[in-house]
Amino acid sequence: MRLTMYTDYSLRVLIYLASTEENKLSTIQEISDAYNISKNHLMKVTFELGKAGFIHTVRGRGGGIRLADLPQNINIGTVVRRMEDDFHLVECFDMEHNRCPIAPVCGLRGVLGKALHAYLAVLDEYTLEDLLFNKEGLRAILQP
Repeated sequence: MRLTMYTDYSLRVLIYLASTEENKLSTIQEISDAYNISKNHLMKVTFELGKAGFIHTVRGRGGGIRLADLPQNINIGTVVRRMEDDFHLVECFDMEHNRCPIAPVCGLRGVLGKALHAYLAVLDEYTLEDLLFNKEGLRAILQP
């Protein structure tokens, strides 16, 4: 299973915000600079993270973004499920567009479905807090 760049950037934004001082507002530009990734991509990501309730956005001069909850309350599996656009590992996972002729008699869908379930179950075991085991190291790299 490969996560989309969108989900990757979403997790990076959350890690950045979790590594800052509590309640500090960060800007998209700061995060873009820290990771050397497109500000335009991050604007879309932060919009969706805000809609999903993972971050708070403050508009205007002096505005920015911050976590909407404590890192220990933000589940990684939940974030991944919300940010990924689909989990169709193979064509037959998408019943509406499936054209595979062997789908009715093939065991691949069941095996991959079980693997996907296990993958998400592992992500469900972790929170954003679990990813911050070296918060000082993260700060040193992301916010020099």
